[in-house]
Amino acid sequence: MGDPKAFLTIHRLEADYRPIHERITDFGEVEQTLNTRERKLQASRCMDCGVPFCHWSCPIGNRQPEWQDALYKGKWREAYQVLSETCDFPEFTGRICPALCEKSCVLKLSCDEPVTIRENEAAIIEAAFREGYITPVQPERNGKKVAVIGAGPAGMTVANQLNRKGYSVTVFDKAEAAGGLLRYGIPNFKLHKTIIDRRIKLMQEEGIEFVMGKEINIQKLPTGYDAYCLCTGAETPRDLPIPGRELKGVHFALEMLAQQNRILAGQTFIKEKLVNAKGKKVLVIGGGDTGSDCIGTSIRHGAACVTQIEIMPQPPVGHNPATPWPQWPIVLKTSSSHEEGCLRRWSLSSTQFIGKNGKVIGVEVEEVEWVPGENGGRMTMKPTGKKEVIEADIVLLAMGFLKPELPQLPKNVFTAGDYILGPSLVVKAMATGKEAAAQIDKYLS
Repeated sequence: MGDPKAFLTIHRLEADYRPIHERITDFGEVEQTLNTRERKLQASRCMDCGVPFCHWSCPIGNRQPEWQDALYKGKWREAYQVLSETCDFPEFTGRICPALCEKSCVLKLSCDEPVTIRENEAAIIEAAFREGYITPVQPERNGKKVAVIGAGPAGMTVANQLNRKGYSVTVFDKAEAAGGLLRYGIPNFKLHKTIIDRRIKLMQEEGIEFVMGKEINIQKLPTGYDAYCLCTGAETPRDLPIPGRELKGVHFALEMLAQQNRILAGQTFIKEKLVNAKGKKVLVIGGGDTGSDCIGTSIRHGAACVTQIEIMPQPPVGHNPATPWPQWPIVLKTSSSHEEGCLRRWSLSSTQFIGKNGKVIGVEVEEVEWVPGENGGRMTMKPTGKKEVIEADIVLLAMGFLKPELPQLPKNVFTAGDYILGPSLVVKAMATGKEAAAQIDKYLS
């Protein structure tokens, strides 16, 4: 490393978010960037550990110390080359990955100031696009064809990996544009869709064919391909089958999120089909990232108020002895959307939706207790009988997705992404995409 003691004098500095009063008026990306000097200083904090736990915890095996060193020395092209050897789409992970690497950074353990790995990654890939380091690659074709079903992060990774190896790849997806949940699940204020379009354009220039708006029956796959990869994701949202579920105003989270992204892309919807929170009391059921995205979207719609409830107990702040370093810490997370204004509550179970004239007006909830299991076993939920009604004009169910049941598949059909993982992280979907591409290459070789 150029400066092995920088971490002793330079503190962690994050780019932070745009001011709240400004960002809630639009759907532009909320995250800001540091200038080049500050970014290089942040990269200098990497200690090049003897055992780099950042590398250990990264699902795609990024070699963070190597590109941190190159970045610190101002060798942006080299930093990009090292990063791109392991990560197909740093512009995605650099924006929306929860940064498992940072939580396992040695500086997280020693002083709770891990290296800004994710932000540095985003800076490197944006510099690469800006400076023209990225140009279309035209590999020599090997005469074999592969069909990828699903154009989300896993499918895109499979396509990118195989295309670089010389296969002719066609990607099919039932949606009108590629990206999967990157495009239709994650709000623009976290990932602007021009970032996806830029990558898709590059992949097309490299020879990958995208066939959009075509739903494929996995039992009747298109003919003419030597191998297939199913990357259709986990598409079935977890429902809440309690009394009143049929009331108008109760929606799955993606009904709002996907529609909003389509509206920003220029589509229109009739009033009766709109899922809009303007002037409404919003209740989000589910405490994860999707719930947070519903909060930010509702606030931008102009919601009267937003409440988020979670059935699990509130996690501890800062440190959780149950998940010690270098594990991913289960601690209280406050997102940019939470900062914008919402009431958060925990240990609440929903018992029924309450309606009037066919429309939801509230949700009856019951406080629950979580009792530790014997000998460290799973906690069990115990109702307390303490009930109340939370008023709501619109309820958004953000409780995750169900893992698909995999059918018996022919030898030349492979799988990747949430289709095999169940609901997971984009970076993990990309990791399975790399694995599937390697398996397909081995099979066809």
